[in-house]
Amino acid sequence: MLGCIIQARMNSSRLPGKVMMKLDDKNPSLFYTISQLKNSKYIEEIIVATTSNKEDDIIEKFSKEIGVKCFRGSEDDVLDRYYRCAKKNNFDSIIRITADCPLIDPSIVDEMIKEFKNKNFDYIQNIEPRTFPDGMDVEIFTFRALYEAWKNSILPSEREHVTPYFRNNKEKFKIMKFLNEIDFSKYRFTLDYEEDLALMKNIIKDICQRPILMEEIIVLLSKKPELFKINKKYEANEGYRLSLKKDKEFLKNINHRKD
Repeated sequence: MLGCIIQARMNSSRLPGKVMMKLDDKNPSLFYTISQLKNSKYIEEIIVATTSNKEDDIIEKFSKEIGVKCFRGSEDDVLDRYYRCAKKNNFDSIIRITADCPLIDPSIVDEMIKEFKNKNFDYIQNIEPRTFPDGMDVEIFTFRALYEAWKNSILPSEREHVTPYFRNNKEKFKIMKFLNEIDFSKYRFTLDYEEDLALMKNIIKDICQRPILMEEIIVLLSKKPELFKINKKYEANEGYRLSLKKDKEFLKNINHRKD
């Protein structure tokens, strides 16, 4: 089964509670992430994977209210959370989406699923090198590859961000980098800061069609360049860069113990 696992938690360091912040008069960010993905032609099941922390009860409650399963696991070892969720639900292939991507484009997801299936990749991703906007991040991998990562990953970044083990061990996997024809990496459609929240609300208010597609957002921002400036100062993948710093400290401590 091809399953989509959306990782979500309330305890975000940069914008706590962001996944349940409303992007319109009624619906929180997590609603949009799920609603966008429900327009995929190929995803067979969507599951929200949150932590076992009490503060994430609200995520489980909301997921169930809108008819989506919720799995609960480790807060920091997100790789373990993914592995146990995929195993419990008999997924042989997994799409990884983060809940801070409320405008994830289902047409991009479906194009990547087709490539993944037709060419039998172990892992396909559109985040490195970045040619899509931050917030259009899609990663797809086999359960076998996920198991290998779960069994062998030791770096903090590999446990926290699920897929770095694949990119750190390219010789073990059949990998594809999915690139956009036009480099849109300057755009930011992810939810990490108050400015991101303001941009999301403007996009959702100004674009009536559902699902919201990447091309429509680009057109809107070209017509209203003042919107693009709202969150322009922030860079992509800040959370991952923080994890890489943890890796350096982790490796330094190992080397000290050896000495």
